[in-house]
Amino acid sequence: MGTKRLFLVNGPNLNMLGRREPDTYGNKSLEDVVKLVEETAGESEFEITTFQSNHEGDLVDWIQRAEEEADGIILNPAAYTHTSIALRDAISAISKPVVEIHISNVHAREAFRHTSILAPVCSGQVVGFGIDGYRLATLGMIQKIESEGRNDS
Repeated sequence: MGTKRLFLVNGPNLNMLGRREPDTYGNKSLEDVVKLVEETAGESEFEITTFQSNHEGDLVDWIQRAEEEADGIILNPAAYTHTSIALRDAISAISKPVVEIHISNVHAREAFRHTSILAPVCSGQVVGFGIDGYRLATLGMIQKIESEGRNDS
C-alpha cells in the first residue's frame, strides 16, 4: 500500500490564530493546529500536507490538487463557508472526501454564520471544539478513508 495523505487546508485569517479574537478562537497558533493534525494522522501512518491562504482561488486550486495528491481534505474554509460557490463547486468536482472544520460553534454565533453552503457537499462537519476539532476531523477522515478502502477489497 502506498502512503496515505491528507490535505489540511485553512482559509482566510487562520494565519492569525492565537492573536485574532482569542475569546472566540483561543490562544493556539496555526502552527499548533498543524502539529496536532500531524501527530494525530501520524498515529495511523497518514502524512499531512498543509496549506493556508487568504485567497479564494488559491484554496480552489488546492482542493482540485487533492484529486491527484491526497486521500482526503480537512478544510477550514473560514468566512468562505458562507459565501463561496467557487469552493463548493471545487469540492463537488472531486471524488475525495472533505470534512469541514470550524474552531468556534458557528451555530451559536451571528445569524449569517449559521448556514454553510459547503456542508451539503462535504462528508462531514466538526464545529465548536476549539482546535481539538481538528483532531476529531482527522480521526473521522482517517476512519472514512480506511473503511472505504476495506469495502473496495
